[in-house]
Amino acid sequence: MISTDNTFIRQSLRALQNKHYREIYDQAIARIRKDVEDAPAYFILGKISADHNNHAKALELFKKACALASDNEYCQAYCAQMLTLSGDQIKAKHRADLCAALDIQDHHIADMLGVVYTRTGFHELAVPWFRKAVVLNPSIANYHYNLGASLQFIGDFDGADAAYKACLTLDDSNYRALSSLARLTKQPAGTPLVARLESTFSKALDDTDAQLHLGHAIAKCLEDASDYPNSLTWLHKAKSGKQAATSAVNFKSIVAGLKSLSTDAAETGAQDSPIFIVGLPRTGTTLVDRIIGSHSQVHSAGELSLFGNLIKQAAKTPSNLTLDSGTVAAAANFDEATFAQIGREYLTLTRELSRGAERTTDKMPLNFLYCGLVHQALPNAKIIALRRNPMDSCLSNYRQLLTTQQAYYAYTYDLLETAKFYCLFDELMAHWARALPEDRFMQVHYEDIVFSQFEQTERLLEFCGLDWEDACLNFHENDAPVSTASSVQVRQPLYSGSIGRWQRYGDKLKELEHYLSRQGIDINHGLPSKVN
Repeated sequence: MISTDNTFIRQSLRALQNKHYREIYDQAIARIRKDVEDAPAYFILGKISADHNNHAKALELFKKACALASDNEYCQAYCAQMLTLSGDQIKAKHRADLCAALDIQDHHIADMLGVVYTRTGFHELAVPWFRKAVVLNPSIANYHYNLGASLQFIGDFDGADAAYKACLTLDDSNYRALSSLARLTKQPAGTPLVARLESTFSKALDDTDAQLHLGHAIAKCLEDASDYPNSLTWLHKAKSGKQAATSAVNFKSIVAGLKSLSTDAAETGAQDSPIFIVGLPRTGTTLVDRIIGSHSQVHSAGELSLFGNLIKQAAKTPSNLTLDSGTVAAAANFDEATFAQIGREYLTLTRELSRGAERTTDKMPLNFLYCGLVHQALPNAKIIALRRNPMDSCLSNYRQLLTTQQAYYAYTYDLLETAKFYCLFDELMAHWARALPEDRFMQVHYEDIVFSQFEQTERLLEFCGLDWEDACLNFHENDAPVSTASSVQVRQPLYSGSIGRWQRYGDKLKELEHYLSRQGIDINHGLPSKVN
């Protein structure tokens, strides 16, 4: 290990902000020619590679810098950040831990550590670093926003409110803080927040991401005030600039390929039994995760991209999509040894996220695509697939702001595309129900949980091989962090107010209703005889 002086790193980072890439690159190369073990030079070359979206090269260079200077906070923090961008959240967490053990006095590094811990699901570790970033430099609005988001995830809604407002005091156009305020609590009719959101929306004509966030927030406020038609109009406005992205993934081809895969699993004897909770977003996956995760033997590992990444790595397909038709075709040729290796790697890595619990849940919704592959790699895994009324499912996906960083969620930018995606989901769920063993794959309806909570909780625990615990019935008292869109709702007891929500929109959803009906979908499935 070589102790390093950060002067070159800090000066170079400032120069790179001004796009002086050629000059700083030449300086870094000159330093390496003088000293082949110059860690700051490798770090800066890594930063240049990262800025040019060469993530593989950047990670290689950051790792080289870390090997030469393990006590350098810049090398460790940037390496951790690059690992999260590469989808390797567990190694990113390890790297963040190494950095966190150092004497961090740089506000940017403190904030970066908070972001890494957030992305790896350790929100309770993120909050102190965001607080430190704010203390070290309270003038940066985004630090306050990051703190607010993490406080919201751990259930400190008052703290989140204060942090979002502090962000807006410094930057009144920060659309993420403004939209987060709208989502934090139910907004009263006539709230001045709507006018503020609309004004900011009108100033963001060239920023589709800003309009997406702000338009969603306005729609949420209007829905809180029971103005459903105008709420839907604003959702259309919010997404209008994003609709060109809806064809990024060919789900029809992917689903066809998945249905052709074998689902035969080799006997493995004793093996861990992870619990996968899958389904469309906003259909109860977080609710079921909280119910099962409230059991003393279970820890919720959050929404992991791990299994899909392991399949992609084994497939060795060249596309930048984790799952596509080529990857499905490659998976069709996996032998038993490949599946066994994927299963072992998954169990080894998730064990580190278990925080000592005997079982873990993985609630990545889009793992519904991988159910057959999960069964082959992890024959003892339990898979719980959430279902919800088709109209409510489509509406909840359309009205929810999902990540803009994932091409797989681009279907939510258009209501008809959302309906088409629902139909493919329904088709694949029917296939998995036929193809997978009943003691490994179970479908559960959100409406049944709401109206028969005790019976459905019993059913879930029995399926998972868990003894009854009252804590599972009182899931809303679970103080574990929640980083999904349900971070507010799942801290409340069950309520039926979202069941049949689509009926409140009247004729605005006729096109959706007609499309699903033409596909043979029962649009009233799961609803009581009358919805208020």
